[in-house]
Amino acid sequence: MTTDLGPLARELSLPYYDAALPAHDRYHAERVRDVALRLADDCDRPVDRDVLAAAAWLHDIGRPLERTGDIDDHDVWGAIEAVDLLDSEGVPTATVDAVEHCIRAHSIRASSPEPATVEAELLFDADKLDAAGARGIVRLACIVGERSGRAGERHAVIDDASEARMAPEDGRDVSLLRHWTRERLDALHTDPGRRLGRERWQFVETFFDRFEREAGVDGTH
Repeated sequence: MTTDLGPLARELSLPYYDAALPAHDRYHAERVRDVALRLADDCDRPVDRDVLAAAAWLHDIGRPLERTGDIDDHDVWGAIEAVDLLDSEGVPTATVDAVEHCIRAHSIRASSPEPATVEAELLFDADKLDAAGARGIVRLACIVGERSGRAGERHAVIDDASEARMAPEDGRDVSLLRHWTRERLDALHTDPGRRLGRERWQFVETFFDRFEREAGVDGTH
C-alpha cells in the first residue's frame, strides 16, 4: 500500500483545496512535496519518502476551513481528517500515525509540537522554504493580500507606514514579508533545509535591496 501512498494522498487531498486561496492551494502542497523530497535526497538519515509525500499533500487540507472560521487550527483538524482518510483506504496504522505527526508538527505556531521524526522535520522545512525565494515573496504577498481589508483589518500598506499595526520597525507590509521569511528560515531543522534556505535568502536580500532603490526612485540623481 505505502508504495502508492503519495499518489493516493494527492487524490484524497485535492477536493479540500478547491476552496483554497493561492497561498495554501494544491500548488503550494505540490511545491512542498517536491522540495521535501529534494531535501530527503540530501539527508544523511533514512527517510520514509511515502510518508513524507503523503504528509506534504495533506498538510494544509484544513486551511480553507480555518480561513472562513469554521475551525480554529488547521494543523489539528487536518491531522485528524488525514487519519480518517488514510484509515478508510486501509493504510497501515504505523504509517498513518507517522503522517499524522508530520501534519500536527508542520506549523511554526507556538502551539504546534516539535517535529519528532526526520519526515516531520523535512515537511516543516519544505513548508517554510515555500515562504522564501522568488516564489516565497509572491506567496507571502498573497497572504498579506488575503488579510487586506477584511472586517476589522486595514488594507495592506506598501509604502506609507502610518496606518500599519503589525509590521516590524518601519511598519510597511513589504517589510513584514522580510520579517516572516527570516523567522521561518531561522526555524529550519535540517542541514539540507538550511543550505537551501541560505540560497533563497540571498534572493530575498537582493529583492529588498532593489525594492528600497525603487522606493527612493531608483537612487539619487
